[in-house]
Amino acid sequence: MKLISWNVNGIRACVQKGFLDFFYEADADIFCIQETKMQAGQLELDLPGYHQYWNYAVRKGYSGTAVFTKQEPLGVSYGIGIEEHDQEGRVITCEFDDFYFVTVYTPNSQNELARLDYRMKWEDDFRAYLKKLEETKPVIVTGDMNVAHKEIDLKNPKTNRKNAGFTDEERQKFTELLDAGFIDTFRHFYPDQTGIYSWWSYRFSARAKNAGWRIDYFCVSESLKDRLEDAKILTDIMGSDHCPVELDIR
Repeated sequence: MKLISWNVNGIRACVQKGFLDFFYEADADIFCIQETKMQAGQLELDLPGYHQYWNYAVRKGYSGTAVFTKQEPLGVSYGIGIEEHDQEGRVITCEFDDFYFVTVYTPNSQNELARLDYRMKWEDDFRAYLKKLEETKPVIVTGDMNVAHKEIDLKNPKTNRKNAGFTDEERQKFTELLDAGFIDTFRHFYPDQTGIYSWWSYRFSARAKNAGWRIDYFCVSESLKDRLEDAKILTDIMGSDHCPVELDIR
């Protein structure tokens, strides 16, 4: 199976920049997107052969996620069942025969860490949600998790120590996710790989200089370890300030 996740930073804009060309070329079994920035009815995507599931934020032009899957899921749910967290369209869960597939767009802690306290609560509640799912069957969770876990995961760790996405608090929460029994699949295959990122600021020609961050992940339950084949970060795909990430799994 080929699974792909991409923060498109506005699907309507991304469609104008070649989204569908990449989508068809990728031919993924499951393809999910984050930061759709749209409401129902603002875009009709014609994706023959795929079932579509969308979760929209209450606030217009903000956040939002979608999943496109060839195989129809046994069930689909939106959010994590906590009203405080379920206003921004950040989570979709699809249940399949032998795993749950979860796409997430983790809240950003924002400038001056205005939302860090909320983010900490989100992290704990989302991790508990994943562990609850795992009581039934293994979990694949993917998306823009808005954290670079280790210094190896961003170009300029020293100058970003207290910035959103690289605070000690956010990094610790990602460690707690891994300690809870999840595998960061890219690091599973490439533990020491440097210079591979999934997001670059639009400022300062960051992408041209490859001054990026690895903040988009595929994480899986420990029990799926033997089924992992490869994890990729598709750095040459344009159309957003993020690039897609891929997981190949038996």
